[in-house]
Amino acid sequence: MALLTSRIKAQKSLKVKPGPHLLNNPVLRQLLFWISAVLLLLLIYGTAFQDYRLGITTVLLLLPVHICYYYFLCGPVLTRLFLPGKYLQTVFSVLGCLFLAAVLYRLDEIFIADPYVYQYYKCRDSGFTWSKLDGTWVEQLLRPVDFVNAVERSNVVVWIGVALKFVVLWYERREAAFQAELNFLRSQLHPHFLFNSLNNLYAFALAGSAKTTEIILQISNVLRYMLYECSAEKVLLKRDVEILHDYIMLEKVRYESRLDLNWSVTGDIHMQRITPLLMFPLVENAFKHGASETVEMPWINIELRVQAQNLIFRISNSKPDVQDLAQHADDSVRIGLENIQKRLDLIYAGMYRFEWFNEPDMFIAELEVSLDPQKSSL
Repeated sequence: MALLTSRIKAQKSLKVKPGPHLLNNPVLRQLLFWISAVLLLLLIYGTAFQDYRLGITTVLLLLPVHICYYYFLCGPVLTRLFLPGKYLQTVFSVLGCLFLAAVLYRLDEIFIADPYVYQYYKCRDSGFTWSKLDGTWVEQLLRPVDFVNAVERSNVVVWIGVALKFVVLWYERREAAFQAELNFLRSQLHPHFLFNSLNNLYAFALAGSAKTTEIILQISNVLRYMLYECSAEKVLLKRDVEILHDYIMLEKVRYESRLDLNWSVTGDIHMQRITPLLMFPLVENAFKHGASETVEMPWINIELRVQAQNLIFRISNSKPDVQDLAQHADDSVRIGLENIQKRLDLIYAGMYRFEWFNEPDMFIAELEVSLDPQKSSL
């Protein structure tokens, strides 16, 4: 027990935690967005004034309106969009925000930005006049052309930001759904292995076999891998193959000489990385629905080959002769194959080939996965 505990602690200490990505910092993301917004507005105003020095000053004078508008819109207003029965209320709230933002934008222009622009040109041309400043501030505020321009300019940056926010939100929700489904599919592997292995252990313990201790260590090795290493997106192929070998040895002990097992690994498996437990269900099915239900001499052939950045895995096994047993096995295998197909679609879309052949006397499965992250199809 002390040995098992120390090995588990050592395995925990070897876990590599991914470092934080800079763009995962929300403050940095917001800062980059507003820097980009200022550059975009500078291009618009600098081109209109034909003076980028005047343009940057005008942008900074109007920037508080953009900031207030954006955070109020993304906060109290658009968060209601996802509440049941609040869609119509959200639409009217957005329209109200649009109107108020245009009013604030015009007031900023009337009292701050436009007087600065006027004085800037007046210093360079004493005869400069600007009809936009004619009339009282109320008349300027109600002037239709200038108000429509304010609506347009106040929404350019804000709605780009809102669109980006919805894209990020969609991506995060898609990733959360992806991870939840992947965790569900991965978790389905554990009960099958544990149930079968404990049955084997129970049988050897009743018989007082000397192999009981060895079986416990092998089971703990596989379980430790499932619990502490399979949380990573990719693991070393060598480690995954080692666990696969431990599982095969656990099953082979149960069958002893009654099972004709051929297991071969060729190619370089030391530096390649793969999604954990990708091949495990195929091997598990071969034992559970093939060898364990075959009355006569059961057989399993397993071939794993790494060639030109591709993993090629082929497994075949005998099938039971009894029709009702065969039908039950076929149904269970089909469910397992569907789970494997879902995992491949989620993780290796366009980077794998997976086929199986359900013959009357045998079952064959072939899996080919690209281990090269740059390769998009097989």
